[in-house]
Formats: sequence, C-alpha cells, structure tokens
Amino acid sequence: QVQLVESGGGLVKAGGSLRLSCAASGNTFSIYAMGWFRQAPGKEREFLTAISLSGGNTYNADSVKGRFTISRDNAKNTVVLQMNSLKPEDTAVYYCAATVDGSNYYRAPQYRDRYNYWGQGTQVTVSS
Repeated sequence: QVQLVESGGGLVKAGGSLRLSCAASGNTFSIYAMGWFRQAPGKEREFLTAISLSGGNTYNADSVKGRFTISRDNAKNTVVLQMNSLKPEDTAVYYCAATVDGSNYYRAPQYRDRYNYWGQGTQVTVSS
C-alpha cells in the first residue's frame, strides 16, 4: 500500500505563489509516477502535471504551463508543485496521486484511472 499526504495549501491573493508538497509512504518502491490534479466546486477533477520518479519526465496540462512546476525530492518519494502567478480560477482542492503502472505511461498521464493511490487533498483559495 501507498499513502499520500498533501500539504502547503492555503489562502493567497491573486498573483501570489504557493508550494504544495506530496509525501508518499508505505511501499514507495512500487511507485512509477506521481502527479497533481485539482477539483473546483461543481467541476470534474482535472489533471495538472505529473512526473515519473525514475526518469524525471514531466507532463503538463496546457492550463498550467509556464506557471506550475512539478519536481522530485532527492529520495524520490516526495513531489513538489510550485504554483506561481495564481489566479482566482485556480481555487480548488488539489490532490496528489501515484501510479504503480509504468506501461506506456507517457501516452496517458492525464487520465485519472491511471492512478492507484490518492491523497485527501489540500485546499487552495486564491482571492481577487
């Protein structure tokens, strides 16, 4: 089993920055890639960005390119989401996810059903 815990959410004004972390525990050796999704009220959970832990390949949704950056820590069991130039429309619950399946991962990192484990989410609120 893998457990994921997000941290770093909070309230920030438009134009500001936040740094989210996702710490993985348990059978972390089984994780192939980790990513971030978000879900705003009344909206579907959407893919933001992901990274393969071994190779460090990143995948980014068009909506966050140039503003959000995902990275790994040295132990490859924590990922960080650096969010800059935040907008009110970025307000959502942000979820960390992990997958153990690396088969053709590059073809489908954005699909929710690719991920085996999910954190409980952390609230990000951007005020105008």
